[in-house]
Amino acid sequence: MAEGSSYGRLALVAGAALLALATVAGAIGAHALPTDWSSQQAHIYTIAVRYQFYQSLGLLAMGAWLSTRDPQVLAAAQQRTLRRCQQATQSLLIGIVLFSGSLYALSLQAPRWVGWLTPAGGVLMIAAWSVFAVGVWRS
Repeated sequence: MAEGSSYGRLALVAGAALLALATVAGAIGAHALPTDWSSQQAHIYTIAVRYQFYQSLGLLAMGAWLSTRDPQVLAAAQQRTLRRCQQATQSLLIGIVLFSGSLYALSLQAPRWVGWLTPAGGVLMIAAWSVFAVGVWRS
């Protein structure tokens, strides 16, 4: 299997797994949220689920695109661009975990310092999409 399609496959698996987990989290939010949660806690939880869904769908799109690329038939410059796109999928995955994971934790009243992970995850997601957009454009 070509390296590009192997990264694509990993992104597809990760995206699908995160979508399954987002579905579970959404169901828990809709049916099993603690009744003593504040509206702020419920709002934070909802944002976590929403971003996990959107970004995981994006991870599927990245995986689908990468699955069509074979680095063995690409020129050296195109191979570098492909590697950057592969790294973008990793950054997106880490960003999703940090962003949504920290919001889930905050909704469950984790220590406030966990909130520092949220913008770090957001920056990783923005960077991932920016790098991926440039990579697709250059390919």
